[in-house]
Amino acid sequence: MTHIKKIFKRGVQGRVLLLTICAAGIGGTFQFGYNLSIINAPTLHIQEFTNETWRMRTGQPLPDHLVLLVWSLIVSLYPLGGLLGALLAGPLAVMLGRKKSLLVNNVFVLAAAALFGFSRRAGSFEMIMLGRLLVGISAGVGMNVQPMYLGESAPKELRGAVAMTSAIFTALGLVMGQVVGLRELLGGPQAWPLLLASCLVPGALQLASLPLLPESPRYLLIDRGDPAACQAALQRLRGPADLAGELAELEQERAVCRGGRARRPWELFRERALRRQVASLVVLGGAMELCGNDTMYAYALAVFSQAGISQDKIQYAAIGTGGCELLATLLSCLVIERAGRRVLLTGGYGLMTCWGSVFTVALSLQGSFSWMPYLAMACIFASILSFGIGPAGVTGILATELFDQMARPAAYMVCGALMWTMMFLVGLAFPFIMEGLSHFIYVPFLCVCVCAAVYSGLFLPETRGKSFVEISEELHRLNFPGRGRGPAWAGLEVIRSTEL
Repeated sequence: MTHIKKIFKRGVQGRVLLLTICAAGIGGTFQFGYNLSIINAPTLHIQEFTNETWRMRTGQPLPDHLVLLVWSLIVSLYPLGGLLGALLAGPLAVMLGRKKSLLVNNVFVLAAAALFGFSRRAGSFEMIMLGRLLVGISAGVGMNVQPMYLGESAPKELRGAVAMTSAIFTALGLVMGQVVGLRELLGGPQAWPLLLASCLVPGALQLASLPLLPESPRYLLIDRGDPAACQAALQRLRGPADLAGELAELEQERAVCRGGRARRPWELFRERALRRQVASLVVLGGAMELCGNDTMYAYALAVFSQAGISQDKIQYAAIGTGGCELLATLLSCLVIERAGRRVLLTGGYGLMTCWGSVFTVALSLQGSFSWMPYLAMACIFASILSFGIGPAGVTGILATELFDQMARPAAYMVCGALMWTMMFLVGLAFPFIMEGLSHFIYVPFLCVCVCAAVYSGLFLPETRGKSFVEISEELHRLNFPGRGRGPAWAGLEVIRSTEL
């Protein structure tokens, strides 16, 4: 109850922090989830448009296998763009700052919306392909910069809950994309250009609201060496609260980073002082994409059909899967500061292992018992709930909390590049895995879930309620057992701007 009162009190005092969360999220991870899901509804319409366009150009229809090739390129260019955006996010966050990077990122959204909106009139499916690449770049930048911006702007006792909102906006984007893609709204054969171009709306909302809100205080002080701007930003984010203690922590963190420069991504793998951090980032970042959550979404439509849900109702049942993830991330946001990061990750992957095992059995026996499809359907919802409670949100916090100001942008580049590469490879290999393993397709993902649960429980340091300096000292002890407390506060001195 005390924790809930503290959050409520912070919410009343820090309305600017709440607005900052919403403004960053609507044009950040919301765009990722939204553009990931809206492409499903117009699949057949875009394929027909591609075939008709080719017929108008050459007088001959495009062979079916080439239509599927063009469609696969349209889909796969999104994670490819996300990879490029993840590599771009680090330099942008350092050169422009966290807030300005999110604002500039909307240039890609505006260009993509224009390409989508005029693609049918121009008779060009190539415009759709380029648009998907651009919204992918935007998603890659937003998914990295948004949690960095929010994690650096939040007070330490609410840092986990605030950073978890990135997962909430991702799930909200997924659900909104599914809703807007209903055939009764923009999922019809004539409205698909508007459906794809609707990404312009959240981008416009961010452009209208985010300029009114403060930059990350840590960026202003540590990267830019501007104590006055840092204090002004903190005052706006915290309201009338006493800032003396937090300013002292920021000055201490600044002193620890004195004289440093931003790490480059490849340097993270060479430094022994970052060994535990990089291992956690690679293992858990890779596990989030290899844990099988996407396969649950892919199997959902087939399982719903086998359970007897009519084809015209399946689209509504599919919205329930996105709603489960949204509900779970909301719950995780409420309990993360009480339960801690390690418990949520270990529990989330452990539950996914259990539900995935039952799901495999249900798929294997679905022809023997009439009620097995219903059991499989329940496992889909339960597994997605388990993913939302832990891995979906907590993984995004790791790069913020485990790395200091000098290494954080590079850490997000590594994590983002890993995530988008895994997403691309899983999407590419999934049809072949499904054909080869059939009902046992989830078995490889079960192994990943088990490994992630074991690593989270045994090797991931708990960061709940700790300042960034305290986290750095604990990680130093883990990386150099038997040595001292780690980086010490050497005094107040303005450092030069970091650069990648």
